[in-house]
Amino acid sequence: MTSTKKRILVTGGAGFLGSHLCERLLAEGNDVLAVDNYFTGRKDNIAHILPQTNFEAMRHDICFPLYVEVDEIYNLACPASPIHYQFDPVQTTKTSVLGAINMLGLAKRVKAKIFQASTSEIYGDPNVHPQKEEYRGNVNTLGPRACYDEGKRCAETLFFDYFRQHKLRIRVARIFNTYGPRMHPNDGRVVSNFIVQALKGESITVYGDGSQTRAFCYVDDLIEGFVRLMAAPDSVTGPINLGNPVETTVVELAEKIIAMTGSRSEIVHRPLPVDDPIQRCPDISRAKDTLGWQPRVALETGLQHTIAYFDRLLTEGGEKKSPTLRVVS
Repeated sequence: MTSTKKRILVTGGAGFLGSHLCERLLAEGNDVLAVDNYFTGRKDNIAHILPQTNFEAMRHDICFPLYVEVDEIYNLACPASPIHYQFDPVQTTKTSVLGAINMLGLAKRVKAKIFQASTSEIYGDPNVHPQKEEYRGNVNTLGPRACYDEGKRCAETLFFDYFRQHKLRIRVARIFNTYGPRMHPNDGRVVSNFIVQALKGESITVYGDGSQTRAFCYVDDLIEGFVRLMAAPDSVTGPINLGNPVETTVVELAEKIIAMTGSRSEIVHRPLPVDDPIQRCPDISRAKDTLGWQPRVALETGLQHTIAYFDRLLTEGGEKKSPTLRVVS
């Protein structure tokens, strides 16, 4: 019998999404190499899988070449929240562009299949709703978010040029808002922000009037999409939107988290950041038709798991100030 066991590289493997992906790939019996420079990734995210004999972790920055032998590459390395990617915007662009070049070069050398974790940010502040893969976006190339938006757009260009020029087997996923356990507590994105503020009994910060919408996908659903896309026939290159098509306003999310945590936090409003999109929602028709994929975890269920994770994290760190957690179904 031919073995289906593969040697798989996950860049950004100690991050939020990367650690969940490593878990999934290990559960399927693969050898997994997680590479991370620990800028936003955390060793705690992978500590529980380090003892597994088919798992290996390496500290490395993909802005520099990497020489390993692998069958598949998942390129997830890049800070993904505005707070983190705007901290060093030049490095963010380097990670997206030089990182893509280095990982594509590696895939070319070892004839590996390669997956690019792209983003809904390539659509910018969209004037088409919901966003289909054919939409080319509305991005401010000079704005504070451009280091991430344009870096990821350039990475997509590189992937498709390697596909056309070198016949590389590529997969490109455009990821929409995703949440779940192991999000960075100082992530700066609405789900982690609101949960941490609610558990600490602090005011919940809503930017703008809170009417802007997001579509929240639970991490387990997203990882399922990753694996299905990578396993698809080589004719399926993407890009494919992966996200939840059910919209929620930011203020509705804040109110839901306050209710689920039993917090006494109040909502306060602050000015909307520059280039913050008013609407962000995927059209997932292509993912449904091509991969048979759609999100299955309800927002309330996913939030229960995520709130419980942050409750443990803050309690262990002695930071929790709100009453005992009361997660309401």
